[in-house]
Amino acid sequence: MKFMKLGSKPDTFQDQGKGVRYVSSELATDVTIIVGEVIFYLHKFPLLSMSNKLQKLVSKANEENSDVIQLVDFPGGSRAFEICAKFCYGMTVTLNPYNVVAARCAAEYLEMTEEVDRGNLIFKIEVFLNSSVFCSWKDSIIVLQTTKSLRPWSEDLKVVGRCIDSIASKTSMDPSSITWSYTYNRKVAVSDKITEVGMKFPGKLESVPKDWWVEDICELEIDLYKRVMVAIKSKGRMDGSVIGEALRTYAMRWLPNSIEALVSEAHSRRNKSLLETIICLLPYDKGVTCSCCFLLKLLKVAILVGADDSSRDELVKSISLKLDEASVNDLLIPARSPQTTVYDVELVKCLVNRFMARERSSRDKNIPPKSTNDFILGHASWLKVGKLIDGYLAEIARDPNVSLSIFIELLQSIPDSARPIHDALYEAIDIYLQEHSSLTKAEKKHLCGLMDVRKLTMDASMHAAQNERLPLRTVVQVLFFEQIRAAAGVQTLNHRNTDAVDSSRMTEKEYWQKTLPEKQNVSKPSSEIKIKGEDPQKNMKLVKKGSKNRSSGPQLMPSRSRRIFDKLFTGKVSSNGENRSSETSGSSQSPTLRIIQAEMKSSCASSRNRRNSIS
Repeated sequence: MKFMKLGSKPDTFQDQGKGVRYVSSELATDVTIIVGEVIFYLHKFPLLSMSNKLQKLVSKANEENSDVIQLVDFPGGSRAFEICAKFCYGMTVTLNPYNVVAARCAAEYLEMTEEVDRGNLIFKIEVFLNSSVFCSWKDSIIVLQTTKSLRPWSEDLKVVGRCIDSIASKTSMDPSSITWSYTYNRKVAVSDKITEVGMKFPGKLESVPKDWWVEDICELEIDLYKRVMVAIKSKGRMDGSVIGEALRTYAMRWLPNSIEALVSEAHSRRNKSLLETIICLLPYDKGVTCSCCFLLKLLKVAILVGADDSSRDELVKSISLKLDEASVNDLLIPARSPQTTVYDVELVKCLVNRFMARERSSRDKNIPPKSTNDFILGHASWLKVGKLIDGYLAEIARDPNVSLSIFIELLQSIPDSARPIHDALYEAIDIYLQEHSSLTKAEKKHLCGLMDVRKLTMDASMHAAQNERLPLRTVVQVLFFEQIRAAAGVQTLNHRNTDAVDSSRMTEKEYWQKTLPEKQNVSKPSSEIKIKGEDPQKNMKLVKKGSKNRSSGPQLMPSRSRRIFDKLFTGKVSSNGENRSSETSGSSQSPTLRIIQAEMKSSCASSRNRRNSIS
């Protein structure tokens, strides 16, 4: 902190108590000046020699035969006037960042200019401001904080503007050229660390981060903070990510953590103004803006404090650009009246729709992917949002007030290409069926029909096959496609065994050709004959029986699932030749069974065609 001393005479101002101050001198005082509630008994000559304002006021008082002068609305109050009076007497005056603005405003009020006397107080204070205060990072911030109580004088004298420009210019400097101290308590191992960049120790001092200035300006009140941030952004040298970090740090510093404190009557208006200011300062460029987590937290606060619609729309727009970075917990935004759900599902649906519309637009402009791998690499954000919404569906599925229509609308907002695997969707649907037991059979069938059982993993399929909450049709589909998957796995395994036998044959032939003389008749190993004589069907059964995990081959379905499958697809033939099912109530097959059997026939036919083409 910088100081400046003016004058050389000792301080002879005496405090008599009860708001009375006088100068200890042999000469009697001849003028009384009242500033606020403090009375000063002083001498005219030293004051009039420095202040043009006091010359006018004393002259007017003499015309009225009075020696009392009252200074109304004096900037800085009695303390600032005392500094000016001491300067007039030539006494030692110490200026510092805490009192320099008040002294400058007081000197301006008293018209202590160069026209009155050379080297007057205004000139000396300006020298101190320009040579010391505005060159110092910390002092510029301190001075800016003191200007608020001195408006409009500090504004008219451009002290506020010069402080803001000094701060903004320093934040835009190359971090490697920083030579002053700054506060940096974030992302460091030692708490409350003050980095003295001026003291450079090679190998010990870390490089100055780009956001070195963020915490120091957090001490400013919101109106001054806004002006500083606007000035920093107008320089055009600051990354949007650093701006976002500054806003995040300021929000954490001033926004309360508890909901009660946010919405309390004493602070709700202040919190609302603060939040709306932060939102208007947000950078909105994709890739350089704030994190999606921070934006969603701001959105939660905006809903709680009742921020205006424009601020909320700006947040929704910014969040929709980076929705793929969010987590499920970030999306759990409490619903407000008149909504009856626990969380604001409509808001999340709006975010998803905006994100998907933008993704589709950008995808249409690009060249279509050549393969599935190209699609996954080029649309990673697409897949992340699909996984995110499936997790969110599992959370809201526990809410009894979430209607089936709302649940399905959010489910269908994600396209099929964003769900390569339906395990998370199956989990969400299962939770919804468990918590909403009053659903009709038709509603359950419709809901489960939105899930593609072919996209379930082995574990999910095993669980679904024994899930009593699922409709019978869904269970049958799971079992059917698991049978097809198992058959395809066995067929692939048989082909691998045949390839291995062929390679072993070639190896043995080469071995015998190398070890025995040419044209010598040697019988083939007996292992080859045994393999040729094996029954393929028997071999298939042995492979199934021997497989115990996924790595060694396909697993058999649980015995309960196999019984269900057998009952559905194995009818008992009566003496009249009619096919009867033990699980149906009528003599004829149900429409569902006929559809599944048709699907099974077509799938089996396609499977045979594939086997013929391979062979």
